Amino acid sequence: MAEKFDHLEEHLEKFVENIRQLGIIVSDFQPSSQAGLNQKLNFIVTGLQDIDKCRQQLHDITVPLEVFEYIDQGRNPQLYTKECLERALAKNEQVKGKIDTMKKFKSLLIQELSKVFPEDMAKYRSIRGEDQPPS
Repeated sequence: MAEKFDHLEEHLEKFVENIRQLGIIVSDFQPSSQAGLNQKLNFIVTGLQDIDKCRQQLHDITVPLEVFEYIDQGRNPQLYTKECLERALAKNEQVKGKIDTMKKFKSLLIQELSKVFPEDMAKYRSIRGEDQPPS
């Protein structure tokens, strides 16, 4: 899969370089440089065709819109991945804390119910397959 991106990156780099050279030719245009200008324009058209061919290989790739927002803001798109992982870890810790709290609550509830309703809780434990009350 990386070779698809490498291929696209290579074509984009060539395209950007041709655009840069075209800008130089146009900024100091002389009638004698018309042939060079035409040649650069043909290279740009060919470059766009090559990029379009790469598009067909990458049609199954999806990029979250937030990544483009990062780029528009001048931020490194790799920060998006880092921040997503950090948010996922924080959410994971939060959910783990809730699960631990619920387990403690269940244990305390069963203990207190066992004190108040010992026969009913014995039936409950037998249905659940628990031999003895949790400590």
